[in-house]
Amino acid sequence: MNPESFFEWCLLIAIASVAVSQVLAMVRLVKGPNTGDRILALDTMVINAIGLIVLLGVAEGSEVYFEGALIFAMLGFVSTVAYARFKLRGDIIE
Repeated sequence: MNPESFFEWCLLIAIASVAVSQVLAMVRLVKGPNTGDRILALDTMVINAIGLIVLLGVAEGSEVYFEGALIFAMLGFVSTVAYARFKLRGDIIE
């Protein structure tokens, strides 16, 4: 087995694993018994999406995907914190 095909197989397995993790987090988002579980599932989905973007960047060999993943990570973090503060305190800005 040559190294290129081994690398491609590893990328496919990684993408499939993160995709399955994304689907399971979506199930928890829909089924979650309380709001805290849904917030954590949404944050997990953001992390999985970042992983998929990075894996796509590795597969394509383009650096643009990595910059997009960084922007998505910052927006995902801020939105998760804002939503958690809203659910705990009722407002985002004090």
